Amino acid sequence: MAFDYDVLYIGSGQATWNGAVPLAKQGLKLAVAEEALFGGMCSNYGCNAKIVLDHPVELARQVEAMQDRGVEGSIFINWSDLMAHKHELIDPQSHHNEVRLTKEGITVFKGHADFVDAHTVSINGKMVTADKIVIATGQRPHRLDIPGSEFVHDSTDFLSIADMPEHVTIFGGGYIAMEFATIANAAGAKVDIITRSDKYLRSFPQQYVTRVVADLKRRGVRFIPNQTIESVEETVDGFQVKGQNDLLLETDYIIDATGRQPNHDYLNLEAAGVESTDRGIPVNDHLQTNVANIYAAGDVVDHALPKTTPVAAFDSRYLASQFSGDSTEPIDYPAISTVVFTSPRIAQVGVSVAEAEANPEKYQITNVDYQSDWFRQVGNETEAYLTLIFNQEHVLVGAAEMSHEAVNSMNTFVPMIEMGLTQKQLQRFIYLFPSIEYTGQRRL
Repeated sequence: MAFDYDVLYIGSGQATWNGAVPLAKQGLKLAVAEEALFGGMCSNYGCNAKIVLDHPVELARQVEAMQDRGVEGSIFINWSDLMAHKHELIDPQSHHNEVRLTKEGITVFKGHADFVDAHTVSINGKMVTADKIVIATGQRPHRLDIPGSEFVHDSTDFLSIADMPEHVTIFGGGYIAMEFATIANAAGAKVDIITRSDKYLRSFPQQYVTRVVADLKRRGVRFIPNQTIESVEETVDGFQVKGQNDLLLETDYIIDATGRQPNHDYLNLEAAGVESTDRGIPVNDHLQTNVANIYAAGDVVDHALPKTTPVAAFDSRYLASQFSGDSTEPIDYPAISTVVFTSPRIAQVGVSVAEAEANPEKYQITNVDYQSDWFRQVGNETEAYLTLIFNQEHVLVGAAEMSHEAVNSMNTFVPMIEMGLTQKQLQRFIYLFPSIEYTGQRRL
């Protein structure tokens, strides 16, 4: 049977980009179906926009730390100017992404795709066939099903809000909640965080999370744990949040940051026979669904790996190698690093601190307080800590750090862990001095 395309991607985010472009360069006939903005969540509604809004916060913290050490004054975050800067940088991305696809000879379909059968989708009523189909539809914000949910905003809304409200209330204690609380607080808002438990950022080292929470509390963020939100009501002056234990809270703006859910429940998967769960689409070690010619990649996949842009990109590059015939091997994920953009940051890679602490017979843990490091103290960073995890052969297998430089520091450890280098091999690297990489190497 002749198909219209060799590969059809549903979605245009990182789980598509990194494979579709190389395949097109090799001469395969490709198509991409996108019903929203090209580039997906990260490029348009998420990571990129967030880091633009966070940058002044990072600068403000650095200036704050250097008071009486050569710097005077403070940074005022002008939200309207900052938002204009965000739009300047982010708004053109969708068009640029679309143009790049078409320049590579990839056919672009603008509209919603529904499966008709295992090789056919309907896009705005047009039937399109492909030998292979990749579901790369990502995730969307989860929304609490409570009375008054129509008055509650999600992450996409907040990242484009024209004016910072006086009082922001956030539901949830994960990545989005903690990052948005950091930004809103630094921009002058009163911030409340309401959670179902008393645990925050569960996947990160809790000794670091506790310090970040304490810092936010010191800055005026109020944490209201062990609560179940029952309803939201509109009032004359704003909104009222009601919860268990007689919780009654007046606020101006509410963000639902209770998590994300996969975009797989509106594709008519049943028509193609593709199985799914409420966590996403299960795949095998070749990223195939239960239907051999249909694949899934990125955040829509039902697995326990972090739902991050680099993981989606890795999936996409892997599928490109499979479709081009360069490899038939199962996917082999490397050490995966993650970071939460609080201030300071918390980043980690490899074996987690929790796993190492639970298995002392397998791992050795080294803790470093950077207050004893002159280079880290150039910026008077008083809350900076590093944890290194070694196996019994003294090979570095995990690392975690809380600091303003945690992102750069962790990127140093990623290749070390992935390559399984011994301490002797690690000492052969000659880094620039002074630098984060050099100071990190001294701890190995």
